[in-house]
Amino acid sequence: MVLMTEPDALKPEEWDLWDRWMRAQRLLAQEIDRRLQFEFGISKAEFSVLVTLLRTPGHKVRVVHLAESLGWEKSRVSHQLTRMESRGFLERTERGARGRRTGIGLTSKGRRLAESAITGHVGNVRRYFLETLSPEQAAAIRAWSEQIIERVELRGVDAADGAARA
Repeated sequence: MVLMTEPDALKPEEWDLWDRWMRAQRLLAQEIDRRLQFEFGISKAEFSVLVTLLRTPGHKVRVVHLAESLGWEKSRVSHQLTRMESRGFLERTERGARGRRTGIGLTSKGRRLAESAITGHVGNVRRYFLETLSPEQAAAIRAWSEQIIERVELRGVDAADGAARA
């Protein structure tokens, strides 16, 4: 691979580190997703919705709050909820103007699936991620992750402040 030689360019070993990290992250996510599909017949998106609702008091939430908590666009949430409702995992809890869904809740089928999938997911996270780390590696990854989260979230706040001032 030919790399740029400018002062700000990444060195070959830096490219290699970035490439390996991105590949490891992609492969881990694919394997976890594959296990959810194989073991429980659900996608990562469905799992995310189910877990969010399971952790919500009463297992019900307004759709707008669900979208915010997942960090998804309203249209994505709407399509996802329609598919999950047709599979019997969710039910409308509130209707707005023109019959639009404004609230959503877990059905008993959805609750059982969420509880089962969480148990299986925990095992897969342990098997494919946690068991591969030494305590020192886990501590380093935690510290690094917290640093990245703080940097990106701070940048998001800085960018929003700059846009508001413009």
